[in-house]
Amino acid sequence: MYAWLWRKLPGTTWAKLLTAAVLVVATVAVLWYVVFPLMEPMVTLDEVTARK
Repeated sequence: MYAWLWRKLPGTTWAKLLTAAVLVVATVAVLWYVVFPLMEPMVTLDEVTARK
């Protein structure tokens, strides 16, 4: 998959590295600011159930 993505990116090696870095940063930003806040109400990490 990464080889396919590398071949599809335009430009020289430096341009590909920059484009790949921008894609990674954009993906992390979308996850951090959009997906995770939407999922937070569904994930309850602070509720503890005790077994007896």
